Amino acid sequence: MYKRILLPILFRFDAETIHHLVTSAIKFAFRIPGVPALARRWFVVNDPRLERRVFGLTFPNPVGLAAGFDKNAELVDELSDLGFGFIEIGTVTPRPQAGNPRPRLFRLKADRGLLNRMGFNNKGAGPAAERLRHRRAGILVGGNIGKNKDTPNENALDDYLLCFHDLFPVVDYFVVNVSSPNTPGLRALQEKEPLTRILQRLQQATQQQARPKPILLKIAPDLTNRQLDDIIDIVTSTGIAGVIATNTTISREGLRTNSRTVEAIGAGGVSGPPLRERATAVIRYLHQQSGGAFPIIGVGGINTADDALEKIRAGASLVQIYTGFIYEGPGIAKKICESLVSNG
Repeated sequence: MYKRILLPILFRFDAETIHHLVTSAIKFAFRIPGVPALARRWFVVNDPRLERRVFGLTFPNPVGLAAGFDKNAELVDELSDLGFGFIEIGTVTPRPQAGNPRPRLFRLKADRGLLNRMGFNNKGAGPAAERLRHRRAGILVGGNIGKNKDTPNENALDDYLLCFHDLFPVVDYFVVNVSSPNTPGLRALQEKEPLTRILQRLQQATQQQARPKPILLKIAPDLTNRQLDDIIDIVTSTGIAGVIATNTTISREGLRTNSRTVEAIGAGGVSGPPLRERATAVIRYLHQQSGGAFPIIGVGGINTADDALEKIRAGASLVQIYTGFIYEGPGIAKKICESLVSNG
């Protein structure tokens, strides 16, 4: 029903407008008595075979919602009721920022993908932390953190530390985002020296806490094998908990969408099926070259249960979805979980 009836109607309107309309509708619906319980009955797969123990945390199932959908931590309870084993909020920055001018979110319908240049639009780390203080107990939440657009790269560490301290009491793990293509100069922080400095300092900050929390690094799919080797060295030397592979891609290779349409849209990162093979290749390379030395969360082009299994077989311990949630609807986590159970 979602793909045959609702999706064609939603796709008649601007993508970002529909995103806000749908999230508002979810919030409204889940305030109706009985709806949360009904949603859990429909969408949550409770099976001990799905449980995963990764970087010291116990996940009820390995299917999470990637950062970007719930930037401001406004739907954590509701999204958990749709069957996701963990929710990643953000990317958040220390100060609120509007992001890039609209339009900035586009559908690539022929590819079942998205192209975005959102630019870390969010209400700030402090307000997100305040909302997370009121979430239902037992929901695993990751905090995806970044720097403000107007913060120079040489001061980026300060922004990551501010976000870290704001969110530390209310998230279960952190994700350092230096791989979005939509903040000018941000990807330069993936170079070995600045990235090592940021991760070392954040690792020190978490180790100074009574109960340290895992820190992960989210990387771009557009890195060369030599750069991926550097990532392995950095993860090993800093002692962070793992990697999220991958963010969106700046590549336009292999798109089915008309090239003139893509050119007219302009800059931004592509997500969804066009990213699937490259993201899987990055996961496989990191897992094999490191000898499985650290956990990997696989994300990029997961629209079906087979896509999720592909990532897991390549070496991912957990997977995340974003674009697939848009195209496949609210039952996608359930479908993947049921497939994982049936496949052992």
